Amino acid sequence: MALDMLGELEAFATVARKRSFVAAARTLGRSPSALTRAVQALEESVGVKLFNRSSNAVSLTEAGERLLPHAYKMLDLQREADEDLAGISGQAYGWVRFSAPEFLGHGVLPRLIARYAERYPDVNVDGIFTDETIDPAKSKLDFSIRGGYPQSSDLIGFPLWSYSRYLYASPEYLERHGIPDSIEALEAHSLILHTAPRILKEWNFRSETQAISVRAHPKFRFNSGSAAFQAALAGLGIARLADWLAEPEVEAGRLLRVCPQYKLTSSSGESPQMHAVYPAGNLPLRVKSLLEMIRGYGESLDRKHAVTLQGG
Repeated sequence: MALDMLGELEAFATVARKRSFVAAARTLGRSPSALTRAVQALEESVGVKLFNRSSNAVSLTEAGERLLPHAYKMLDLQREADEDLAGISGQAYGWVRFSAPEFLGHGVLPRLIARYAERYPDVNVDGIFTDETIDPAKSKLDFSIRGGYPQSSDLIGFPLWSYSRYLYASPEYLERHGIPDSIEALEAHSLILHTAPRILKEWNFRSETQAISVRAHPKFRFNSGSAAFQAALAGLGIARLADWLAEPEVEAGRLLRVCPQYKLTSSSGESPQMHAVYPAGNLPLRVKSLLEMIRGYGESLDRKHAVTLQGG
């Protein structure tokens, strides 16, 4: 009976988080009808209605709002017990829930997760790919992957890999509009700006001998990093891109680095970093093992860039 109740609480909490029986069922790998039966069984057990249901919306009742934090506590206790047992057995199981920038969903993380799933077949993965900043604590995620510059917060940082940003454009665009010979010359070009998770008012350029800050006046703005990247490939203009993402396209002849002596940094001259953040506490095996695999990917990028620089 206790195990049935935990399953019902998980169904209830997931529907509450997703605001949808269909989305919750997809997350848990169950059918919507099975989740509906689980929630109905929980409502019968507690003797109150937990959700207001309509044809296009699901919302918590007052009783549901009161039960939800208790449900989270009970599920957290179950997870802690599972993690303790996993530490003894060396096995990982359960759910890993995370968010990551959209472009990591195009190849990088799906390939890593495929390898991870072979090693840990009893772990389920729930990934949210968005360029918006998500707080993993508030969204009940194990971690959130972010790019750019780590911000001070109550979250714990887990470095993945460092990288540099440069300006890139397609050969076709540069053939049509010319190659800018200085940072000041960028004013006459079509700039592509990635606007999520925030709009950068200034681009900070640094070379070995100079630091310049300019206010970017974009012709194209996209809240998707993937869209900005594809726009540069399509010849729309000049974009600020991560080297680990753009350099393979340079090697293939589809992009060229613009003003190559300059990289883009923070206002204090720092280079960006891919990193994960997570709420305070020990990482369970299933989470730490996935983050370590992603960090290993970043280390392979660092080695590849080092070889490229030595070869150049």
